[in-house]
Amino acid sequence: MTPDVEPGFQTFVEPAPPELEEVRAALAERAGGRLREWARREPIALAEAVAALDDAEQVAVADLLGDELTAEVVSELDPGAAADVLEHLMPADAADVLEEMSPDDAADVVAELEAAEAETVLGEMEAEERGELRELLAFPEDSAGGLMTPDFVSVRPTMTIEEAVAEIRRVADEAETVHYVYVVDAGDHLLGVLSLRDLVLARSRQPVTDVMVPDIIRVPATADQEEVARVFRERRFLALPVVDGSNRMLGIITTDDVADVLEEEATEDIERLGGSQPLDDPYLRTSVFTLFSKRVVWLLVLFVGAGYTGTVMSYFQDEIQTIAGLALFVPLLIGTGGNAASQVVTTLIRALGVGDVELSDVTRVLWKELRTGVLIAVTLAGAALARAQLLGVGIDIAAVVAISAGIIVIWAGAVAAMIPFALRRLGVDPAVVSAPLITTLVDGTGLFIYFELARYLLHLR
Repeated sequence: MTPDVEPGFQTFVEPAPPELEEVRAALAERAGGRLREWARREPIALAEAVAALDDAEQVAVADLLGDELTAEVVSELDPGAAADVLEHLMPADAADVLEEMSPDDAADVVAELEAAEAETVLGEMEAEERGELRELLAFPEDSAGGLMTPDFVSVRPTMTIEEAVAEIRRVADEAETVHYVYVVDAGDHLLGVLSLRDLVLARSRQPVTDVMVPDIIRVPATADQEEVARVFRERRFLALPVVDGSNRMLGIITTDDVADVLEEEATEDIERLGGSQPLDDPYLRTSVFTLFSKRVVWLLVLFVGAGYTGTVMSYFQDEIQTIAGLALFVPLLIGTGGNAASQVVTTLIRALGVGDVELSDVTRVLWKELRTGVLIAVTLAGAALARAQLLGVGIDIAAVVAISAGIIVIWAGAVAAMIPFALRRLGVDPAVVSAPLITTLVDGTGLFIYFELARYLLHLR
């Protein structure tokens, strides 16, 4: 039965993205038209396929696509993978592709090239484009200057709205975005901003200074990328101007640049929380030795830290021998404390990272976590009591286990709540307090609480 289709409308079926073997088949047939169609329609899928091709095939794809479409395709790759593709081209061809890319993307790719090769490619570029890239490369890649693009639309304060619209039309194809138009003087000092809405609603003979917003949010080129991301989150801007120390406008940062920053920062925090140093390259492009070096340091730290758990067990070995049932609950209690601490530290690190919590909130956070910990402690103490009775131990040991579980949970929550604030106060990224490190810390102290409580309640002294 044929489905009903409203008159005047046609059913649309999205074309399937190109697979690796299809790309190879198109290469074998020298089907440049098919590759160019994919580049316009499915640049991300084609980029992924191109990254998997061998050196000669990548050169052939670039030859068939041409400079402009090759630039669109490699722009969809991470800078390291894009650099790998350009390394296989002749320096002059690589330079042509970079000139077609947006300056901020091109600078990221050049930064991934070997120094000598980067200089060779830059030497093949036009003087203006080469100068732009050198200026961008002078900034740290994790700063506002490293994220910005110099391709923005600006007008002079002496212009009328009609003249400003004409200027926008003249440079629109080269600009990163035309959502905002910046008003700068002859020395490029930032005076204000116009939105497209302002321009559409204003009278054609009206001076732009009558319509512009002079009190504009801007960031210095030296600002950290996390600060830039915070401004975008709070203000919901589409673009943000970047200025130097003299308020001269250098470029803009757009939302797509910030999306990459947020993904990068989130990835780094997740890797740190797992007890590993963040990777500089995508996982599949990272060597085994690099993975080893990123992980082994933390594992050694945790290994040494975990040693004091054994020291605590050794210190209380007489109590364990006297009442063997105490040892049955060691894994349960240290696991409970570690899990509780991990939950708190993960939540707070994220809250600190996105600005939901500030250093001044430390007292409120501690009070909130203590109250939450008491509720969890009562619940888990009841569960621990039931578990102890199921194992058939005496009511005295069951009481020790239940009370210890409650105290350990409250203690773990308090420790996990305070350490991220302490590290932030010291200027250290709280994400380095990984869940495994917090777990290791709480394990030993939790055992000490358990056995000291057993000594007191069971009269083992």
